[in-house]
Amino acid sequence: MATTRSRRKRLTGEVVGNKMDKTAVVLVTRRFAHPVYRKYVTRTKKFYVHDEQNACQVGDQVIIVATRPLSRLKRWRILEVTHHAVEAEVEVET
Repeated sequence: MATTRSRRKRLTGEVVGNKMDKTAVVLVTRRFAHPVYRKYVTRTKKFYVHDEQNACQVGDQVIIVATRPLSRLKRWRILEVTHHAVEAEVEVET
């Protein structure tokens, strides 16, 4: 019975922290209709993800995939960066 990696859970989120070595914090937002009131509710959750090349910057949109436990908090790794964050140009007048 060969299992493929494509069956692993995938989530899309935004990088909100990258100060750790080879680790990033990804904020995943999901929307669903409330079961009784049918109003749309937004829930967010932070995931600690493995970033081997330290390639992510704050604001990047990424796809993460579930993996084996890599540390006490890391259970996900970055599959790909879909959109890079736009760096704001700061103009300093002298």
